[in-house]
Formats: sequence, structure tokens, C-alpha cells
Amino acid sequence: MSTDDNSRLEQLAHWADEVDYAVTIADDQCRIIYMNRRSRNTFCKNGQDLIGANLMDCHPEHARAIIRRLLTEGGSNVYSITKKGVNKLIFQSAWKLDGKIAGLVETSMVIPPDLKHFDRG
Repeated sequence: MSTDDNSRLEQLAHWADEVDYAVTIADDQCRIIYMNRRSRNTFCKNGQDLIGANLMDCHPEHARAIIRRLLTEGGSNVYSITKKGVNKLIFQSAWKLDGKIAGLVETSMVIPPDLKHFDRG
């Protein structure tokens, strides 16, 4: 691999820090192992670092049941919320390593109140 290729791969490894939505990754034990810049700004209050925190401590029981299901069965959970007058789309999905569920990824993005929808059927 060339030096240019290595440099490009290193840049690619940090792609999530530059996107305009929150990305949070947890392992199969529900420990938060990664938060991009937007996720840290959204969820880390008073400078508290949530890396290593357990997802189960941050969610009510109905959400814990969904997390357990995703970690067992895989798949995704998608919904929208309004928080402090801002609409967001939440996409939670199991991620895999060598074909085995290794944890969860959550993306949270602001969406406009008049989100366009196109039927491309």
C-alpha cells in the first residue's frame, strides 16, 4: 500500500467526526466504545465522558428491551422524536464482526419538520 493510500485510510477512519449527525457505538456488553463529536456534544453533559458507560444505565426499561432484542436477533430499530422543538430521526442497528453481533450503532440526525417524502415505487 502506498503512503497516499495509508493517509487516505487514516482520514477515512475519522469520517464520523466530520458528519452533521450523532454516531454512538456500543459493544455487545452495552458499553459505549465510540462517540463522534456530535454525539459527545449531544449526550456528554458537564464534560462527563460516556465512553465506557453502559447503555442500559441511560435508557428506560422499554428501550432496554429493544437493546436486548437487537443484541440477540440483530436488525434495526427506527423512530423519530421531537426534543426541545427539534425533530430527529433515530436509527439503531446491530453491527457485526466476522458475522457475529458485536454491538449496536445509533445514529441521530436532525430532520426538518416538513421532511419531503418521495415514493419511488
